[in-house]
Amino acid sequence: MITWVGSSAGQSALHLTKYAASVTIVVRGPGLHPSMSEYLVTEIGKTANVAVRPATEVVGGGGRGSLETLTLRHRPTGATTAVPASALFLMIGTEPRTQWLEGSVARDPQGFILTGRDLSQAGRPMASWPLQRPPLLLETSIPGVFAAGDVRHRPVKRVASAIGEGAIAIQLLHEYLHA
Repeated sequence: MITWVGSSAGQSALHLTKYAASVTIVVRGPGLHPSMSEYLVTEIGKTANVAVRPATEVVGGGGRGSLETLTLRHRPTGATTAVPASALFLMIGTEPRTQWLEGSVARDPQGFILTGRDLSQAGRPMASWPLQRPPLLLETSIPGVFAAGDVRHRPVKRVASAIGEGAIAIQLLHEYLHA
């Protein structure tokens, strides 16, 4: 089992140790700190069937009909290693990285993009909303600009949900363009 770093990843890895023979945490950075709570770092260190691979990233996978191997790359050296794996869980964090939108698209205090009803104040679109109709479900504060996935305020935070939101955003864009 492979997962990525962060407190959610640490909690998930510890949970998986109850069911898996081994769990490997692949960390792109130099270690579990500072993105993981100290108590989790301590628990992981005490758990026999957890391995931590710092400065490493998953660059490939293989298998016949299901996942059997992952290819890991050690970032400082570039060396790659194939390791057995029956599952891969990606947990890459929740930092929105939307600073580049400052002054254009409305965001919450943490930087997540406001869409649809989250643009409303007391059931009415925000004062700067330029249209008579309310914003569409995934529409940002700019009419015709949509956001999907974890970058949104209050997302479901699941890959499948982000994919579904992307498909819905395309449908909403078509609706916007044909209105």
